[in-house]
Amino acid sequence: MMIVYNPAAGQRRAQRLWRVLDILANSGLRIELAETERPGHATELARRAAEAGVPLIVAAGGDGTIAEVANGLSGSACRLGIIPLGTANVLAHELGLPIAPRAVAAALAFGRTREVWPGRAEGAGGELLFVQMLGAGLDAQVVHHLPLALKKRIGRGAYVTQTLREIARYKFPPIRVVLDGVETEASSVIVTKGRLYAGAYTLAPGATPTERGFSVVLFDKPGAAAALMYGAALPLNMISRMPGVRVVRASEIDIISDHIPAQADGDCAGIGPLHITDAARPMNVVMN
Repeated sequence: MMIVYNPAAGQRRAQRLWRVLDILANSGLRIELAETERPGHATELARRAAEAGVPLIVAAGGDGTIAEVANGLSGSACRLGIIPLGTANVLAHELGLPIAPRAVAAALAFGRTREVWPGRAEGAGGELLFVQMLGAGLDAQVVHHLPLALKKRIGRGAYVTQTLREIARYKFPPIRVVLDGVETEASSVIVTKGRLYAGAYTLAPGATPTERGFSVVLFDKPGAAAALMYGAALPLNMISRMPGVRVVRASEIDIISDHIPAQADGDCAGIGPLHITDAARPMNVVMN
């Protein structure tokens, strides 16, 4: 078992990781720990380990670290384990993964898996897998400009702070999107594999990452007032019922507008245009 760890997770989260490692080591399991040194390094570490025949590679970090490791495992039969140490831990909430160290260690030790279908996005900057969602528009603008020091200092509150900053200066350009051949337009777009967003908040009821296809959430109303209204509805789990919000199922999505910022699983994902489909094969994720 290799554990890919993001040391930027902070001291308190590092202590949670050490407790998991102690339990696994005391169970007699052989563990290799690899620390990431830069963005994209988790992908490189996971790819080399998969090529070397390591059967289980564990992402210890947030949704961005999980997505990087998933990109490294793409095309292999290697299993993906998760130690949730992130700010929002959206995928962990989505799959009902444990958070407590003893339960995390037990899940990794038993190694029962479930197939999850990642999404695949291709653009001018290349291609990447995402395990939960890809956003284009305001939420991606927030991710592109979020100071890492602020995120480390105040966690999830950093996204709220940066959102308020970006609302005042983002121009809300219309985003042209093609969903299974049908063109439409919105001010912001979130292409999601699962139900949840920004933690345990419901965005797309009925969506599941264990099936092919996507739920596409289209925010029709532009401007600061609409963005604030949508933001207030999120913690109430009412986004999908708000006026000006459409949730559409699609298997193939094209974001055809130029220069629209994109984010995937909370990390920068370049700019549009983007072509989005399911990954070529599902991924086996260790469950509890």
